[in-house]
Amino acid sequence: MHSFQLLCSLLICNCLVVAAQRKLQKIPEEEEEEEEMNFTKIRTPQTLSRGWGDEIDWVQTYEEALARSRNSKKPVMVIHHLEECPYSQALRKAFVSSPDIQKMAQEDFIMINLVHSSTDDNMAPDGHYVPRILFVDPSMTVRADLMGKYRNRMYAYEPEDISNLIENMRQAKVLLHTEL
Repeated sequence: MHSFQLLCSLLICNCLVVAAQRKLQKIPEEEEEEEEMNFTKIRTPQTLSRGWGDEIDWVQTYEEALARSRNSKKPVMVIHHLEECPYSQALRKAFVSSPDIQKMAQEDFIMINLVHSSTDDNMAPDGHYVPRILFVDPSMTVRADLMGKYRNRMYAYEPEDISNLIENMRQAKVLLHTEL
């Protein structure tokens, strides 16, 4: 019985504190409810997209990407990046701004973006720099033939290289169908 009285006292105190805060802030209850409703109408970005395209179905782990690739017969596109890296940020902005890339990423690829290295050594064939993008076919073969234009960072892309990335995405799709 004593714990019930204590609980009731705590609830009453909580109500009094909330009422006092409202009075001090001069926020009518109706405005507060309206603000809450407007907040819920705002579409929050998909966590796994990390800004690379909220309409794309992103997978969480490299292992999940490989499993989905085998089942769907779609290639995996792996984007290695860092949130604070200005090169990654610039590429992300160009990636999101390209309707062709967004459409292919949504329809034709299993997509994953990693802010940490995968455990697969094949995912860093020429180093652990960022940003880098690699393609993996459903047979779990990293497509070493699909690379960017830089000799010292073979899988790097910059915003000016979007047309090269689009072409590599197209090749990943075409070669996938002829190889399987």
